[in-house]
Amino acid sequence: MKKAMIVIIGIISLVVGQACDQQQSTTDQDSSMLSSHTEQAEGSKEAEASAEQDSESNEEQGIEVVTDPQSVEVLVNEEYELMEGYEPDDLVYPDIPFIFEDKVEKRLMREEAAEAIEQLFAAAKEDGMNLLGVSAYRSYETQKNLFDYYVAQDGEELARTYSAVPGTSEHQTGLAIDVVGEDVSCAAEDCFADTVEAKWLEDNAADYGFIIRYLEGKEDLTGYKYEPWHLRYVGVEMAKEITDLGVTLEEYMNAVPVSN
Repeated sequence: MKKAMIVIIGIISLVVGQACDQQQSTTDQDSSMLSSHTEQAEGSKEAEASAEQDSESNEEQGIEVVTDPQSVEVLVNEEYELMEGYEPDDLVYPDIPFIFEDKVEKRLMREEAAEAIEQLFAAAKEDGMNLLGVSAYRSYETQKNLFDYYVAQDGEELARTYSAVPGTSEHQTGLAIDVVGEDVSCAAEDCFADTVEAKWLEDNAADYGFIIRYLEGKEDLTGYKYEPWHLRYVGVEMAKEITDLGVTLEEYMNAVPVSN
């Protein structure tokens, strides 16, 4: 009898122990899941807070993110920046001569702009002008390295008058190109303004969809000094309207003027 009781008690103890272990395991699992969900929620809140801070920071600085960077009419400057990581999906190498031989990034342009610049160069050649490309597309990273170099060389305040802050460069759109004539020593230099090629571009660029982007006397509106070598593709109709009016892209788009 005593042995039977001992066996029964042992069985009961075993069953109770297994039940307790199972309950503890379930509790531990629920606790682990709760902890995981809590961490995910906290991480999500942190990400949202970070995004809100970035947005608030941009708003405080008067910066708006461009919503349609693929449009050939897109406005990009220090107040209208390209979305993070933007890269055009239709970059090609235009069939035009450059001041260098290598087939590198800065030869690229958006396909529509590339076709237009080929036509412009051909027309210039017919009129006795030998144009050369200097620099077209620049990725965000390339622009960052360039801007950092200029800042180290001249300080940020001066660098901003002739070089774009990363993310705000027209070159990143694939719609802009710097050009020069036969005197390559005037590439991206003030002396280009006095050349016959600069005059030809002023009179003819709009016929091929390009504008002289940074006009003389409009520095307070564009944020940059006069650059007669910097061509920006916007399409023929818009280019002719802007050129006939003698206005900047900022004025044409009724955008808030840039202020350095």
